Amino acid sequence: MAAAVLAATRLLRRSGSWGRSRLRFGPAACRQFSSSGTYPSVPLSSPLPGVPKPVFATADGQEKFETKVTTLDNGLRVASQNKFGQFCTVGILINSGSRYEAKYLSGIAHFLEKLAFSSTARFGSKDEILLTLEEHGGICDCQTSRDTTMYAVSADARGLDTVVGLLADVVLQPRLTDEELDMTRMAVQFELEDLNMRPDPEPLLTEMVHEAAFRENTVGLHRFCPPENIAKIDRQALHAYLGAYYRPERMVLAGVGVEHERLVQCAHRHLLGAQPAWGDVGDVEADRSVAQYTGGIVKLERDMSSTSLGPRPMPELTHVMVGLESCSFLEDDFIPFAVLNMMMGGGGSFSAGGPGKGMFTRLYLNVLNRHHWMYSATSYHHSYEDTGLLCIHASADPRQVREMVEIVTKEFILMGGVVDGVELARAKTQLSSMLMMNLEARPVIFEDVGRQVLATHSRKLPHELCALISHVTADDIQRVASKMLRGKPAVAALGDLSDLPPYEHIQEALSSRDGRLPRTYRLFR
Repeated sequence: MAAAVLAATRLLRRSGSWGRSRLRFGPAACRQFSSSGTYPSVPLSSPLPGVPKPVFATADGQEKFETKVTTLDNGLRVASQNKFGQFCTVGILINSGSRYEAKYLSGIAHFLEKLAFSSTARFGSKDEILLTLEEHGGICDCQTSRDTTMYAVSADARGLDTVVGLLADVVLQPRLTDEELDMTRMAVQFELEDLNMRPDPEPLLTEMVHEAAFRENTVGLHRFCPPENIAKIDRQALHAYLGAYYRPERMVLAGVGVEHERLVQCAHRHLLGAQPAWGDVGDVEADRSVAQYTGGIVKLERDMSSTSLGPRPMPELTHVMVGLESCSFLEDDFIPFAVLNMMMGGGGSFSAGGPGKGMFTRLYLNVLNRHHWMYSATSYHHSYEDTGLLCIHASADPRQVREMVEIVTKEFILMGGVVDGVELARAKTQLSSMLMMNLEARPVIFEDVGRQVLATHSRKLPHELCALISHVTADDIQRVASKMLRGKPAVAALGDLSDLPPYEHIQEALSSRDGRLPRTYRLFR
């Protein structure tokens, strides 16, 4: 109690002294704001008096630096895109992947992805490579797809020569020791187990629908190493594949955030005349097979009831992916297909967001918003240099699989119908917006430059792509959709498939006017 009184007394003394000082020195000074009488009241729409007129940058959609491409004497292409900043992204892209494994053990590309940035002729271990990159603030990565293998490094631009030399060593001089091969076999085995156990089955379904669409050829070959081949892939098998596909005429050295002349000089120094570790194998003819679309179905019966992200189990779901052949990314119809895919959109039933998240796409408005029992419905477009695949992935309770498949087939049929002007404009705007936002990131620009130059020896700039998107009409959408619907479907199904309609019924539904499945009658349920 005494302490409280003492504190109150001190507070009164302080307030009293403050009051006396205020009387002594007059009222406290007031801060003059621009709204007071000291400054004239100027509306925001008018320029401030006495302030120089600003000069604003003009946004004409043109890039300040165009992509430059130089071809070396050995056929290797060097492509660069200058970009402001201290760091750069440099890498080597190769026409290599699972589609070229018809004559080799399936899974070699998967192995090479895991072996990337291991020991080389100059670097005794992966740790030495990482320590060298750390000196320039660098990180590295390797990714393989069905038709491209990409080795990339992001680092300080001042270390460009070191980075290009390291990349050349990693690509052309891998040691492939027995210890590294054993570690890679373990990594591949773990990834296959993870692929079969993960709650999100989209990677597995994508593998299955490609297998159904392009039966035993090109992009339909397994992207992941089959379990029976893990022990068979050795140094000899890897060298045979590397000798056929890791050739300079199938490579692009791409860089973003570097000067083109410096990059070409580094390529001359490290990649021109470099001898690979597998030696000179002579003129080996690479696989030039063109993708043959077959259509078909791949089914995998599996108990999905135990799949769980955490302590609370997920609902048991059956997943179905239906696809139709679209077109190559080299064809003019690629842009209308991209707009169509954006117009279909979709996602999960618990996706958050507004129009920017795709909530006004067809698969949201016509499917997820009307059928509460559907867990997800999403459109995907896979495109390659000689073919493409437009898919819809849907999931629901196993007891409603037939109804879910019919909803998907109806949406495919509606693609060839009337296209609303508002939804078309929204899809084109969203596609252009997504394109421009993605190309803000340096690694994305690098991949775009590398892939385009690898496929076409040149690059279309973003403003050119946006112009092509803006010219897509409703007639273009109807034309490409009608052409697509004339083909056979590719179907992948995973989970409890007791109520999955026969493949012939799905094909018949996609050939009908309304997309309905043929009626079936049962005496007993």
